[in-house]
Amino acid sequence: MSHRLLQIFSLWLFAGLSCSSQADNAQQLIRQAIDNYRGITSYSEATMTIHRPDWQRVIAMKAWTEGLDKSLVRITAPKKDKDSGSLLLDDNMWSYAPKINRVIKIPSSMSGQSWMGSDFSNNDIARADDIIDNYTHTLLETKNHNGHKLFIIQSVPHEDAPVVWGKEVLQIRDDHVLLEHAFYDQDGILIKKLTTSEIKTISGKTIATTQRMQKADKENEWTEFHSSVIKFNIIIPKNTFTLSNLRNPR
Repeated sequence: MSHRLLQIFSLWLFAGLSCSSQADNAQQLIRQAIDNYRGITSYSEATMTIHRPDWQRVIAMKAWTEGLDKSLVRITAPKKDKDSGSLLLDDNMWSYAPKINRVIKIPSSMSGQSWMGSDFSNNDIARADDIIDNYTHTLLETKNHNGHKLFIIQSVPHEDAPVVWGKEVLQIRDDHVLLEHAFYDQDGILIKKLTTSEIKTISGKTIATTQRMQKADKENEWTEFHSSVIKFNIIIPKNTFTLSNLRNPR
C-alpha cells in the first residue's frame, strides 16, 4: 500500500471511529440526563397547570419510577379526577378511569395522544425512554451557558422506529440537566418544545423542577409541570407497578 493510500485509509478509519465515538457520547449524554431525573428509583409530587386563553386547570399528582421501564402516575386532585392514573411497565402502558372503574391498555398508536387534556402526550407522562435506542444521536454543538457546558444533540429515529417524530433536538447541561427538548415532524417543522425554567438541588442532585411544554403554533397555550417533592433511590413496594395497584391504590 502506497504512503498516499495509507494516509487516505487512516483518515477514513479515524473519521469512522470519530463518528462512532460522537454518537456514543451523544447517546450517553441523553442516558445520563434520563438517569439524573429518575435515579434507580424515585418518588415525586407535582402539579400540572394546563393554560388556555379562556381557562386554566391545575392537576396534582404523585409519581413513582424504577429503572427505565417502570413508572406509575396517580392523580390526587381535583376531586373529579382523583385516583386516575397511568402505568408504564416495560413497553406497555395502561390508564385507569375511576368513574367507570376500568383499566384500559393504551395501544402504541395512541402514545402520542394528549394526557389529561394537556400538551403532554401519554408517552411524555410515562417517560418512555425509546429515544435512547430507537434514535441515532449527533452532537451538533458544545457551548458555554451560565457557567456550564451546554451540549446540543440531534436525535433522528431509525427508519423502522415506532415513533412519530422526524427528529428531536435536546439541550443538556454538563450536570445532566435537560434545558430544552424540541420535537419536529417529518418535514423538519417544529411542533412543540419543552423548556426548563427552574432548577434546584435536591437530595444531592441538580434537577429541573419546573418545565413547560408548548406547541410552536399556539402562543397562549401551554402546560407546566412543577415538582414540589422529589426523593431518589427509595424502597418501593414490589406491588407498586401492577394493574391491581393501578386500580386499587394501596
